[in-house]
Amino acid sequence: MFRAAILVLSLACTVHAKKYERCELTYELTHKQGFAKGSISEWICLIANESGYRTGAKGGPNWDGSYDWGLFQINDYNWCTTPGNSEYNDCNVSCSKLVDNSITDDSNCAKEIYGRDGFDAWYGWVNHCKGKDTSSYVAGCKY
Repeated sequence: MFRAAILVLSLACTVHAKKYERCELTYELTHKQGFAKGSISEWICLIANESGYRTGAKGGPNWDGSYDWGLFQINDYNWCTTPGNSEYNDCNVSCSKLVDNSITDDSNCAKEIYGRDGFDAWYGWVNHCKGKDTSSYVAGCKY
C-alpha cells in the first residue's frame, strides 16, 4: 500500500513537468517566448547544462541553502519565492510555477536575470558555454 501511494505521488508530480527535445525547445523559445534567434544557441546550451531540458528540475541545496528551479534553474534566493522565503522575489513568481510544463513565467524571469547579469548569472553557461561555439546546440533545428 505504501509503495502504491509513493508511485501515485511520483506520477502526479511528473504530470506537470516536461522534458523538451532540443529542437522543440529552440522553436518554442524563439517563436512563442520571444528569445532572439541570434542568441538562441547560447540559451539552449545554458538550458542543456543547467536542467537537461527538464522543466521540473530542482537543484540544490546550494552553499547558501538556496535551490535552483525549473528549465533555467532560477535561484530562489533572489528571483522566486517559496513558503517562508519571500524576501526578494525579483521576478514576482512562485518557485513552484517554475517547475511546471508552462515555460512562460520561467522565460520572463530568465530574461529579467539576463537583463541584470547577462549569461554569467548561470554557472552552467559559464562552465560549459562561455567562449565556446554553441552552434551545435541548435544544429538541424528550425528556428
